[in-house]
Amino acid sequence: MNWWQMETKEAARRLETDEKQGLTSQMAAERLAQKGRNELAETDGKKSLFWRFLAQFDDFMILLLLGAAVVSVVISRLSGENDVLDAVMILGIVVLNAVLGLFQESKAEKALEALKKMAAPHARVIRDGIVREIPAAEVVPGDLLLLETGDAVCADGRVVESRSLKTEESALTGEALPVEKTSVGGLPEETATGDRKNMVLAGGYVVYGKGKVLVTATGMDTEMGRIAAMLSHTSDSMTPLQKKLEQTGKQLGIGALAICALIFCMGILQEKPPFSMFMTAVSLAVAAIPEGLPAIVTIVLAMGTSRMSEKHTIVRRLSAVETLGGAQVICSDKTGTLTQNRMQVTTWTDYSHREPKNVDLRETVANLFALCNDCNVSDGNLQGEPTEKALGEYAQSTGIDFAALRRDMPRVGEIPFSSARKRMTTLHKTEDGWISVTKGAPDILLEKCAFCMEGSGQVPFDDRRKSMARMVNGEMAAQALRVVAVAFRQWSEKPPLTEEALERNLVFAGMAGMVDPPRPEVKEAVHLCRQAGIRPVMITGDHVLTAEAIGRELGIYQKGDCAVTGAELDKMSDKELETAAETCTVFARVAPEHKVRIVQAFQKRGNVVAMTGDGVNDAPALKTADIGCAMGKSGTEVAKGASDLILTDDNFATIVEAVREGRGIYDNIRKAVHFLLSSNIGEILTIFVAMLLGWAAPLLPIQLLWVNLVTDSLPAIALGMEPAEENIMERPPRKNTGSLFGDGLGGRILLEGVMIGVLALLAFGIGHVYFDQENGYAVGRTMAFAVLSLSQLVHAFNMRGEGSLGKLPFCSNKWLLMAFVVGATLQCVVIMMPPLAGVFQVVPLNGEQWLLTAALALAPLPLVELEKAIWHPKQK
Repeated sequence: MNWWQMETKEAARRLETDEKQGLTSQMAAERLAQKGRNELAETDGKKSLFWRFLAQFDDFMILLLLGAAVVSVVISRLSGENDVLDAVMILGIVVLNAVLGLFQESKAEKALEALKKMAAPHARVIRDGIVREIPAAEVVPGDLLLLETGDAVCADGRVVESRSLKTEESALTGEALPVEKTSVGGLPEETATGDRKNMVLAGGYVVYGKGKVLVTATGMDTEMGRIAAMLSHTSDSMTPLQKKLEQTGKQLGIGALAICALIFCMGILQEKPPFSMFMTAVSLAVAAIPEGLPAIVTIVLAMGTSRMSEKHTIVRRLSAVETLGGAQVICSDKTGTLTQNRMQVTTWTDYSHREPKNVDLRETVANLFALCNDCNVSDGNLQGEPTEKALGEYAQSTGIDFAALRRDMPRVGEIPFSSARKRMTTLHKTEDGWISVTKGAPDILLEKCAFCMEGSGQVPFDDRRKSMARMVNGEMAAQALRVVAVAFRQWSEKPPLTEEALERNLVFAGMAGMVDPPRPEVKEAVHLCRQAGIRPVMITGDHVLTAEAIGRELGIYQKGDCAVTGAELDKMSDKELETAAETCTVFARVAPEHKVRIVQAFQKRGNVVAMTGDGVNDAPALKTADIGCAMGKSGTEVAKGASDLILTDDNFATIVEAVREGRGIYDNIRKAVHFLLSSNIGEILTIFVAMLLGWAAPLLPIQLLWVNLVTDSLPAIALGMEPAEENIMERPPRKNTGSLFGDGLGGRILLEGVMIGVLALLAFGIGHVYFDQENGYAVGRTMAFAVLSLSQLVHAFNMRGEGSLGKLPFCSNKWLLMAFVVGATLQCVVIMMPPLAGVFQVVPLNGEQWLLTAALALAPLPLVELEKAIWHPKQK
């Protein structure tokens, strides 16, 4: 039901509640049994540690490796060898990948738990005509809920009585200012959540005044419950990297099966034993798959996570590290993310739009704002409603001592603020009489003033001066400033405490304009985003004029852009919203479901979307986005629980550094894929060409697996530590639909794979022809094994950049140097130590053989330099 449209009597009638006595205890018990406790439901999607571990295996590449391990064991059993070393090594790498992924990713979905923690523990209600304090979980629809300053709101409700009641609901609505509540009904049906002044929302809290509320919804039926339901029904989508690796895994799987079939058929045509050919074909298919790739990607992402933690970013979902680097649109909440979530006086003026330099007038205005102020002062710090606090801080900035001023001019009476009056008045005792101070909306105060301050004195506030004051008020409002005027009147005798007496013939002193100010570092961050080809978009529950003004100041809302409100969104189809998303950079007065639709509209246009936010109302959109970034300090636990990244310093600029890190990680993963696949193609061609020529197998399955899992993996991991290129933030974002092998990478992988295969075949041929007279194929296989392994270690240096290696500092990636030394040492140990040589079926090499091996292994350096000169001449 639209309770905000009803008068209180009608709402009470529908809920069968007595407006004074409340529910009876029996009715409350019946409704509690019928409606359930005032709590949020548990999520069905919460998984145990075991199931989250199993989820790490939900990847085509991982399943392919598990299948390869099973086939390896079956073949070993059928051949009577009972050698399961291959399978053990494959399983080891798969389990390592799963453990790393589980360790880095979030332990549990915390969003709903955090929502539950926001609930008030106790509530005061009227039942049987008596005020009772009960657990908040036992509040039911129809209860009369009593609220006062400091109370947390435990249920949604229709305001029945308001005594200057103000609630803070920014976490739910995005509205920066507290909302004054009223019992007036008859609001339009389409009234936005943040504009329903006669309703309070669960999850908010009272910042001022008192009130009586008729509870209309509890638990999952509240606005907060609706957000919780959206969270539980929002699924995590695959990141662009996951999609590309999934695609790559499928392509490799299909390729592996094709190789199996081709090799097997070739063997049969050559009249070789079918079982022997089947084992050879499967072994080669296993070699075609880069077994270490999933673990290497996980390790590279984990190392990026570690670096990002040093830059105030906590990563909750591992793949999010890379995804942010591909962000094309950043949708950001305004309140608390782009702004500071506090009101601040940015300008003050007399009636004529001049910021007076007269010290007496400046001091007068500051004193008046300090006197007519409801803030509490503790050790010089102000506590109170944001507008009051902003005016008080402005007064303090002029040097006023609140405690001394209030002691010298004590308040003896007041007429409180109300939404109908739009002003408040306080009466104070002075040394020579009394002074009344009135503060409120300028258009209201102007009509109450007969004089105004000009210079150090007072002059008649004639029509010309009032016209100037109205113009000034309009100009300040157009800048999205909240304008408050202040006036006063001095008395020789104590006046009656009535509106008629205190609020006429006033002296107009001045106006203050205040705003929730932007964070100082955000403007530069927005500029860097645009420079990097990333489009910033503001999504807020605040008013459209305020949003436009902040957006314009930060560089988000530019010439030619449009702004759309939530009411306008409701009238748009999804297709119309997709079209509007092309030019809209500001979305204002939006509800949580609007934010989800906006994010989805950008995603449907093919964009990778990041969403930043800090409130409960941001959580569904944070979860829907490709990458959700929550604020660590000001962010609610709900937002953090729904996010992929948490910016611990609440600094929007930190996201720029995170984007830089993400782009660097993607580049490095691409380098690792380039390196691994070119190496694997080299291995495949070595076996395939040898079979075409009718040669014996140059490499054995155990040797291929060693190269894949050990000598390939070390440099691939080290490439993940390669420093980002200097111009990385000057490039446009990569295309979401772009292939992992775009920009000619596929051709280079194939060409370099051929190079490595030719080198290994040369080593096998030379070793067999010149040195294998007495050892069968032992020397040839050993040299081929050594060249394949060592040439790939050397080839890793070619992956560091698109340009010549001569342009890169030799020691800038010490991890790659260490990987080369360790990998080469391990390879030499395998060949030279008898126990290991027996396992890998190799023989020791003499000096001449080592020199030939070294020459062939170093060949990739000059050959790839030549290739770069032809392929990328501009980067030579």
